[in-house]
Amino acid sequence: MYTTTGNGSFMPEEDLLYTILADLKRTVREYTTATTESSCPAVRKLFTDLTGDTLRLQGELYQLMQQNGQYSTASKALRQELDKQLQSAQQTQQKVRSFVQQKSQQMPVGFHAQSRFDQTSQNNPYYM
Repeated sequence: MYTTTGNGSFMPEEDLLYTILADLKRTVREYTTATTESSCPAVRKLFTDLTGDTLRLQGELYQLMQQNGQYSTASKALRQELDKQLQSAQQTQQKVRSFVQQKSQQMPVGFHAQSRFDQTSQNNPYYM
């Protein structure tokens, strides 16, 4: 049974906003996973769009909570540390691109990863 607060809601507004914010964060993670696992371009675009929309909504809610003093921000990061992390991420991204490009050039002519997936899924009675 829910107990109501003085304003008629079943929980304080700040707690409700934190719950919504946490749910939006979780939803973004789920959409991101769905995006990375989608093989169909239309489905991938749908989840990419949903991720972007949810990130915007999460950002708006965060800003509102911060303006109302309901969410404290993390301590400021040093620019040098941010630049170091960015450089590391860019190096990793470049390595992945090179690896994918290298492996793509080594694939036999006419071989497609999707056709291999289709063959595997046809032989799997649990695949839907």
